[in-house]
Amino acid sequence: MSEDARRHAPAAARNREPILAVLREWLPSEGLVLEVASGTGEHAAHFAAALPRLVFQPSDPDPAALASVNAWAAGAANIRPALRLDVTAAKWPVDAVDAVLCINMIHIAPWSAAEGLMRGAAARLASGAPLILYGPYRRGGAHTAPSNAGFDADLRSRDPAWGVRDLEAVAALAASEGFGEPELREMPANNLMLRFTRG
Repeated sequence: MSEDARRHAPAAARNREPILAVLREWLPSEGLVLEVASGTGEHAAHFAAALPRLVFQPSDPDPAALASVNAWAAGAANIRPALRLDVTAAKWPVDAVDAVLCINMIHIAPWSAAEGLMRGAAARLASGAPLILYGPYRRGGAHTAPSNAGFDADLRSRDPAWGVRDLEAVAALAASEGFGEPELREMPANNLMLRFTRG
């Protein structure tokens, strides 16, 4: 794969180390991690290099993103070729996994994507296996920072179906698919990491 296919996301360079620090605690020590909405592929490449006992399965619905992911993953023994995955589809191109990781998706997608993510993850995770999310959330019906409110307004101006989600609504959606209450971790730039575990 040509290096020209590599995309760059400035946020990925900023947040990859704080996210990795939490993943070291929250992911299993070994097994298969499905990354949903892999985007550029920078996260998968960084996490796979730091966690060599885990195998990462990147995915994205965008063919250009898949090319970028595969370019970033070139030469990595523990990153599988990226799969085209639409979380709202009834069938996913991957079966049982040991963890599901989704970074910065549910606010840049319709709510149906969050529903599909929860449904698909629940069908593929065994009891005790984690679904890990990262991104901005509203808490108690309010934004946690003015910057998040501005980001939310920008998202909704681009697509009314997008927007920063209510933590409580995401937790309720997860509960409807058999997940327990989320474990929360405060992250830089007013983001949160959430770990939901299958009951």
